[in-house]
Amino acid sequence: MSTTAAGAAASSFMAVIHTIKFYLSEHPAIVGFRWSNTQCWGSTWLFLFNSIAIYILLSLFLHLLLSLLLPRGTTVPLGPLPALHSLLMSLISATIFAGLLLSSVAEIRETSWFWRRSKTPFQWLLCFPLGTRPSGRVFFWSYVFYLSRFLHMFRTTLSVLRRRKLAFFQVFNHSISAFMSFLWLEFSQSFQVLAILFTTLVDSLVYGYRVWTAIGLRSACFPFVVNCKMVLLGCNLVCHVGVLLLHFFNGGCNGMGAWVFNSFLNGVVLLLFLNFYIRMYIQGKKKKSCAAANNNNNELSDTSKLKLN
Repeated sequence: MSTTAAGAAASSFMAVIHTIKFYLSEHPAIVGFRWSNTQCWGSTWLFLFNSIAIYILLSLFLHLLLSLLLPRGTTVPLGPLPALHSLLMSLISATIFAGLLLSSVAEIRETSWFWRRSKTPFQWLLCFPLGTRPSGRVFFWSYVFYLSRFLHMFRTTLSVLRRRKLAFFQVFNHSISAFMSFLWLEFSQSFQVLAILFTTLVDSLVYGYRVWTAIGLRSACFPFVVNCKMVLLGCNLVCHVGVLLLHFFNGGCNGMGAWVFNSFLNGVVLLLFLNFYIRMYIQGKKKKSCAAANNNNNELSDTSKLKLN
């Protein structure tokens, strides 16, 4: 009986895995996907620029409106909305990560005959062969990732309502993220597979951590979100160097014009984030030194009181 039950459980588990794999990498809508200005929503340059402009203007308008209507330091109660947004983004990011990972394995298996003499699977992830078209499984999940960037922008609204601050880096980073993901699709840019895998993995962890802390559970003893972002930017930098080497020494990579612009934008984001990270580190050291000085002063005062007594 136990053997039969174990076999039935294993069969059910394999059936679930097969179903998940089908809907994430083998569904006809995924396999037959093609990036097209007439078939895909949000696939035109006009839509992209209008969306980013509206996002920036709405963020500025909301910030100014709250500054005029509410006293300084007053926040807007949001209830569970930030936690729900974080939960949704964590689930979407995890789904994109799993779907793209399975789709990449399937694409490598089916197309390796075309490029296996000149590339390894890892090199294919970094460097698409020249002439690659934006169609198939990988580009379907790249398109889903592009759409998720607009939902990602909603976090700026939540930050303005909750903290009454409009951070330039946050607005710039969200705008650039949407712009770069559009370039990946429009020019079949190399490196996008690893970039999306890294980003969605980090996003699923970061947003999951925000849900964790929002429901009152214990937070990490170090700046978890900032360190995750730092690791992501470091991985992207290493991969950009790899793409450059493969392009010059291994026959060329597809979409290098867009890659150059992408690299420039990533460099700007990295510099802004490093500036923020260093300032945060210096402020943390100052707070620790002040706290240590206060403790020493308290100990000295207690000692002097004991001597006087």
